[in-house]
Amino acid sequence: MPVKTFSGPPVTTLVRVPQQAKQCNHLLRRSFTRSHSARASVAARQVLAAAAPTAPLPALRKIPCSLSEIDNGKILGFGADLAADHPGFGDEPYKRRRVSIAELARDHQVGNPIPRIEYTPEEVQTWGTVLRELTQLYPQHACQEYLRNFPLFNFKESEVPQLEDMSRILKNATGWQIRPVAGLLHPRDFLNGLAFSTFHSTQYVRHHSKPMYTPEPDVCHELLGHVPMLADPSYCDLVQNIGVASLGADEKQIWHLTKLYWFTVEFGVVREGDQAKGFGAGVLSSYGELQHMVSGKPKLVDFDPFAAQPKMSYKDGYQNQYFVLNSFKEGAKQLLDYCLSITDPDVVTRHLQNLNRWKESS
Repeated sequence: MPVKTFSGPPVTTLVRVPQQAKQCNHLLRRSFTRSHSARASVAARQVLAAAAPTAPLPALRKIPCSLSEIDNGKILGFGADLAADHPGFGDEPYKRRRVSIAELARDHQVGNPIPRIEYTPEEVQTWGTVLRELTQLYPQHACQEYLRNFPLFNFKESEVPQLEDMSRILKNATGWQIRPVAGLLHPRDFLNGLAFSTFHSTQYVRHHSKPMYTPEPDVCHELLGHVPMLADPSYCDLVQNIGVASLGADEKQIWHLTKLYWFTVEFGVVREGDQAKGFGAGVLSSYGELQHMVSGKPKLVDFDPFAAQPKMSYKDGYQNQYFVLNSFKEGAKQLLDYCLSITDPDVVTRHLQNLNRWKESS
């Protein structure tokens, strides 16, 4: 099936972030809101409605007009090349397997079905072990949104789910979709994808020698940690606000947004009554992390997106502290406020135009 494209020129390819023609921009935004607000995503529309002029960014920055303009080939690590301390480092057949799966992701074109992987019995067994162990903890430690959405995906120990099937379920639930990726994607490209309601996901399975541990995102982490939460609209607003803010962000802001993503989407917890429940994928996909979260050892800190964020850590054991949301709606509002402080309204306007055109062509 050919890649789908929209007719006519894109609304913009390059956006100069310094303020220009403010009155014209205000009229453009007002006109666009009236004619397109019914089709715009809730999160992005909120950003547009409240956006105010911000301090100019120093240079011309390319803003993606569609998902196909976001490069899914900038892999920073955990692709086919494994570090010496990786469980699969000395397993040559495993590494060759990773290479073949990574190549499928690199060759995938937006608009085409995600390649289906014929998982080996060993990979299915690893998936089944992870699923079986984690589902014992979910009823007590996962947030209610996760538990409500989990049955939608009909996970089975005997079958590793295919990304294409999971993406279709998300599309029907919240309009989000999955795009395959070969490994750990560059932060800017990954976050930009969130602005287009798209989650970049790996397809390979962690090494069988340590089914309850992985130093990198694998398909067990993606499907059990991320996917069920992406079927919740309020959570999706929270995630997409980070993505929209990343479109015009400078390098320092991208690093801060990456940390905000890490401490919410990966390792966030939410209050339910007098208890803290996990919603971050790094928590929900790790048997040990779930147990650690409720052990009383880590600190629970109120989430503040404006504050300097601590160092991100994934190799130093479990998290020393977790940031807590009171609710996903409140968390989305907190991130919206931060986004408005760094996002030029010009960028948001053009993104909403591009987003609508891209969705209409999909």
